[in-house]
Amino acid sequence: MTSQPHEAGVPSPSDDTAASIDRAAAPAEKTDAPQTFHEAFAQAARNAGIGQVKPGETPTASSLLRAIGGVRGLIESILPGLAFLVLFTFTKNLVLAVSAPVAVSVVFVIVRLITRSAPMPAIAGLIGVGVSAGLALFTGRAEDNFLVGIAINVVCLVVLLVSLIARRPLIGVIVGLLANDPGGYRTDKAKGRVVLVATWCWVGLFAARLIVELPLYWAGQTELLGSVKLIMGVPLYAGLLWVTWLLVRAAYAKKPAA
Repeated sequence: MTSQPHEAGVPSPSDDTAASIDRAAAPAEKTDAPQTFHEAFAQAARNAGIGQVKPGETPTASSLLRAIGGVRGLIESILPGLAFLVLFTFTKNLVLAVSAPVAVSVVFVIVRLITRSAPMPAIAGLIGVGVSAGLALFTGRAEDNFLVGIAINVVCLVVLLVSLIARRPLIGVIVGLLANDPGGYRTDKAKGRVVLVATWCWVGLFAARLIVELPLYWAGQTELLGSVKLIMGVPLYAGLLWVTWLLVRAAYAKKPAA
């Protein structure tokens, strides 16, 4: 018997095999899409202090310390301001008082680079200290060393208030991203109340700082301003972070499996 000729337009098994081989040999298409704003904001939230506090997790002292950067982060946050306060109080030498924190911040960056730790926290601190020192030297007023910090408090306060006016409490947005539940606080009344209270607490923190620090800044009370900034800085931040953690944990705690 003679084999029948292959019909035009009908693929044979050998054609399918060849096509499969060609597809396998073809280079894979790139699927890496550019990072969206949502993903970028979520990553920023995870990198922030509150991002180290997982919703529903039982708060511990070690977790809280990790959230504020650990022992190293604590030292890097307090030591530059303390150096300025001590040196200016005893010497009244503005150049020396603002130069010492810059030198200390440079050391922090070098140590992080040598130990191959994440350098960005120390670099950000160095930039903040450097700009503050430059302002104080430019104006010749020691209290201007705290102007950057005051401006940051104003910006944070405005952002929080805008989020409340828009009915998107900032703490709810951040926690929703961390818990992979972006709209949960809008559909769950318990979560909505918790993030609303937590956001107002942070409004209170930044407002309290400004209420206390601005009169001292306008009066030129540099020593008192430096002391208040240290007291209302990391200690209050850590305390409120702990309170926020407890509030969020109550609303976002995982339900036991049936």
